[in-house]
Amino acid sequence: MPKIVDPNVLVDSSNADDAGVYRVTKDLAMVFTADFFTPIVDDPYWFGAIAAANSLSDVYAMGGRPLVSLNIAALPAGPEFAEINKRIMQGGIDKMSEAGVAIIGGHTIKDKEPKFGYAVLGSIHPDKILDNSKANPGDALILTKRIGTGVISTGIKSGRCSAGTADAFTKSMATLNKRAGEIMLEVGVSTATDITGFGLIGHLIEVLTASSCTARLHARRVPFFEEAVTIAGMGMIPGGTRANQKSYDPLVEWSSDVSLTDQVLMNDAQTSGGLLMFVPQAGKNKLIAALQKEHILAAHIGDLLEGEEKGSKRIYVVQ
Repeated sequence: MPKIVDPNVLVDSSNADDAGVYRVTKDLAMVFTADFFTPIVDDPYWFGAIAAANSLSDVYAMGGRPLVSLNIAALPAGPEFAEINKRIMQGGIDKMSEAGVAIIGGHTIKDKEPKFGYAVLGSIHPDKILDNSKANPGDALILTKRIGTGVISTGIKSGRCSAGTADAFTKSMATLNKRAGEIMLEVGVSTATDITGFGLIGHLIEVLTASSCTARLHARRVPFFEEAVTIAGMGMIPGGTRANQKSYDPLVEWSSDVSLTDQVLMNDAQTSGGLLMFVPQAGKNKLIAALQKEHILAAHIGDLLEGEEKGSKRIYVVQ
């Protein structure tokens, strides 16, 4: 990427943040992100809804409020695909409407394999950006969705996943991080990120690296989809998850009692995952209570460590 020289660019790609931020005035900045992918579920409506929820999530993770979006679509052409394409679009429209975000245009091309998502523009105060450099030693780590969507998707394709889990997995990915994001701003957090393609470990490492911190995670506290544990234990592991393991394992120290399955799942490439919130210890219980009051998962999975960084490790995982 080119070196940024514009002083109004407050957040760029240098710290692997969830979105870019550009200052418009002393009291207003804009958050900008884009995301799209191939189908994660068979149902076209839910594919569209999940793609929209995923695209919005980066703005919530930065502490911003999404305002407008542009559709990004590569779809098969021909009358036999018209109803499918319509359902994909409708899923996205309904989810953007739920978020209060206007779709003001976009761009579509013909493609044999569907690809769908959005570019999203939001607003934020320049002094309230939750970028990756703002985590602090002692912060508690709170996660708001279950882990294992990559493995579950592989299990569904292989016919090894129950209908109940497939339904729960779909609803989890389609759930907006909107209210969770509002609650964390009301309570006050150091920063946040959303858990997507680089998995829990990868996205946590991005924040730890930018903030010069280390963390201790408790594998037993991480909320996995139960069938994801079974499917991963059978060796049905997506390529993206294996790539994450290869990339991030040099930065992780695993306790001997943490199973290989847990290690896989903590690296599992997620789609439209939850928010990982970094909250000062004084606000931890208040944040958990506020999330749980609105029936949002609030798992305290670990803490940032006090003291200086030791060696090359960023994360220490215990059972």
